[in-house]
Amino acid sequence: MIPHISERALIHAPLGRDAAIAAAMLGEAGIPAEVCTSFSMIERGLERGAGFAIITEESLTSADLHPLATWLDNQPDWSDFPFILLTRRGGGLERNPGARRFLDVLGNVTFLERPFHPTTLISLARSALRGRRRQYEARARLEDLRVGREKYRSLFESIDAGFCIIEMVFDEAGTPIDYVFLETNPAFRKQTGLHNAVGRSMRSLVPGHEQRWFDIYGVVATTGEKVRFEEHAEALGDMWYEVYAFRVGEATDKRVAVLFNDISKRRRMEETLRENEERLHRLNETLEARVVERTRELTHAQNALRQSQKLEAIGQLTGGVAHDFNNLLMAIMSSMTLLRRRVPDDPALHRLIDNALQGTERGAALTQRMLAFARRQELVSERLDVPDLVRNIAELVQRTMGPAWPLELQFPADLSPVLADPNQLEMALLNLAVNARDAMAGGGLIRIAAEQRELPDSQIKSVEPGVYIGLSVIDHGHGMDAATLERATEPFFTTKGIGKGTGLGLSMIHGLANQLGGTFTLQSTQGEGTRATLWLPAAQENATKLSLPVSEKQEAPPTPAALKILAVDDDGLILLNTSALLEDLGHRVLEASSGRQALEILEAHPDIDLLITDQAMPNMTGTQLVQEVTSLRPTLPIILATGYGELPPGFEGKILKLTKPFTQAVLQAAVIEAVQKPQGVLLSD
Repeated sequence: MIPHISERALIHAPLGRDAAIAAAMLGEAGIPAEVCTSFSMIERGLERGAGFAIITEESLTSADLHPLATWLDNQPDWSDFPFILLTRRGGGLERNPGARRFLDVLGNVTFLERPFHPTTLISLARSALRGRRRQYEARARLEDLRVGREKYRSLFESIDAGFCIIEMVFDEAGTPIDYVFLETNPAFRKQTGLHNAVGRSMRSLVPGHEQRWFDIYGVVATTGEKVRFEEHAEALGDMWYEVYAFRVGEATDKRVAVLFNDISKRRRMEETLRENEERLHRLNETLEARVVERTRELTHAQNALRQSQKLEAIGQLTGGVAHDFNNLLMAIMSSMTLLRRRVPDDPALHRLIDNALQGTERGAALTQRMLAFARRQELVSERLDVPDLVRNIAELVQRTMGPAWPLELQFPADLSPVLADPNQLEMALLNLAVNARDAMAGGGLIRIAAEQRELPDSQIKSVEPGVYIGLSVIDHGHGMDAATLERATEPFFTTKGIGKGTGLGLSMIHGLANQLGGTFTLQSTQGEGTRATLWLPAAQENATKLSLPVSEKQEAPPTPAALKILAVDDDGLILLNTSALLEDLGHRVLEASSGRQALEILEAHPDIDLLITDQAMPNMTGTQLVQEVTSLRPTLPIILATGYGELPPGFEGKILKLTKPFTQAVLQAAVIEAVQKPQGVLLSD
């Protein structure tokens, strides 16, 4: 209800009876009126509230209108206060241009010429009052709107859901290509990570935003259809949103309100749950097969372990057999050497003895390979000429292959030497040749070739930079498929039948190449053949030429003066033959069958010039004897004879080693080297 005071009339007519007459007329019509005797009363009345004001022309002529003009200028937007201006006869606006000034000051003014009829005044008063009431109604509506907007803004700012109003941008073809943000709430910024978005376009904020978002909002803007959907926004950081979009304003405004929530966590949980359910489903479907496969893998691992243990046992057995075999060869070799010197000059008999000696040399070579398999052979890298090494072993390889697999050697003239262990390299080459033969069951050419290359390159990368020599064994057999080629160097992997391969050959070669600072590569095409290549680092100096073992046919070094030598060996055959060889060279020999006996003899004979002892003896080994002797006679020259290729740990470079079986010439050379070195050097650090 509009307050009563707001409908009253304020009357200011200081001269005559106009004020009283007007008030009486209004009172008769039921319109309250208040007569104001001064402009200050008018101003106070306006501040308190009124429906309209009646003012005479002459009251304005001499009054200060500035306070009234200020009040009128400061009216609220909803207010346009009405005035009725009583003019003199003939003083209407059309006949009194000066009255236009009052119009400019008062604004909403109606001119009433005096004298006036009561009906005219009442009509104008009611018209002014109706206008004022509409202003009051507008004020009430504006207040309602203000309250509603504040409620909306409070809700807009406080809701957890993101909210924005956007204006769509279309190209000439009507395709939505962008949108501009008109409003956003705090939750919008929190859920999208976009700040200061108002007034900016989505393409400027997120250039990679997916087109499907623009398409959806474009349909809403053009059709007015409301949509609810869930969609993925990869460009906003791999987020998921639940969205409700609807058009606002007129269709021509192309504006869309968007209410949304971040559901990324829920969607990821749903995705994880779905994946887990799928995995569980797959697991249930394949459980039996997986159990079978796991059982097969365990069986395979157990077989591999048994195979490894078997090979280890074979290696230990082989090493022991090779040691004993060396002792037997030693007895035969030394006996045949002495026999050849003492039998009559009978060519036929000498040929038989030479055949026996050649047999012992071949047996010695065999034991060296057995020791290499058992990993009891000394492994020393030397500078080797690859063509020489291959040619030296070519005859053995060809005999191993058989006539159906001829060898072809291809080497460039300027090939650099390599750093490698000759025994290991020969074994690797023989192993690769056997593989090549097995790949060509019906026979075929086996090519052994070499090349020199700067590595690493585009094909071979797992080596240190430098010059490398590639030693290849090439066949034209059945080749390997990709799966087999990938696993070819795995330990225990073999495509050969049961009992035809251990599956360790290529893995041992691969390990050898790495140990020597190189690498091993396999190239194979199914149905075309295989190329296996050992890449070894080139040596910087000239190669060490391979030499044959010292034999009876080589010129023996000069014999030193007769020495008093103590020979120690628990094997009576070896002790007998060693003593015989030394005595044949003119030396005096004392014999001991154990380390303890040797110590007793040394104590009883301080004039002994040289000690030659076996390594593998019961109760006290050769190295233990050496340690005891050096505490008693630190300058006594010592030779350690062993059937194994390597010295015990800690003795490398400290004592002279003599490898069994040895010839008399090799024994003589060892004796000379031992006694001619400065005493004590061999056992010094």
